[in-house]
Amino acid sequence: MIERKKKLRLIQIGLLIVGMLIIIFTYFNQNETSNEKIVSRETQEKIKKQLENSNTENSDVFYNIEYSGLDLAGNRYILKSKEARNSKSESDVVNMKFVEARFYFKDGTVLNVFSDIGIYNNISLDMVFKGDVSATYEGSQLFAQKAEYSNSKSFLIISEKVKIKDIRGTMVADKLLFDIKKQTLNIASFKDDKINANINLK
Repeated sequence: MIERKKKLRLIQIGLLIVGMLIIIFTYFNQNETSNEKIVSRETQEKIKKQLENSNTENSDVFYNIEYSGLDLAGNRYILKSKEARNSKSESDVVNMKFVEARFYFKDGTVLNVFSDIGIYNNISLDMVFKGDVSATYEGSQLFAQKAEYSNSKSFLIISEKVKIKDIRGTMVADKLLFDIKKQTLNIASFKDDKINANINLK
């Protein structure tokens, strides 16, 4: 009889310990899950914007800026932008928005270039124009998505959906290479080696 009571007592103690362990683990798990909150999409977007804005803290912002000077070929230029950012990590690179550039060549001609975005290297004086690039030169209009001006090599490369409108007609090409020193223009096509042109011979 005493033997049986001891066994029952041991079983009861064992069940009590197991019950207490279950209660303890359940309580701690509830606390952990209650601390975990699901972040809404709105909050995620706000955090993303704040992170993007914090990245811009590493750059200085300028408005209505203007650069002017001479390229290596001796041609004068003026570069304007409504908004520009100068990165502290790359102090020689200026990222621009709403860009206008004017090149005054020695022969008296003027090239005007406009674009949504621009990149200007104030050491090498190289320029990149991107997004709805348009240009005017000697009565001709040019439209493209990208233009790159290399000061060291004295050329202007115009690419991506290039279209030229002139009193003599219109022309569509893949790439134009304008040599500023030699005042020559090379036209390239990659798709089927054909250049689409509509020229008025009158």
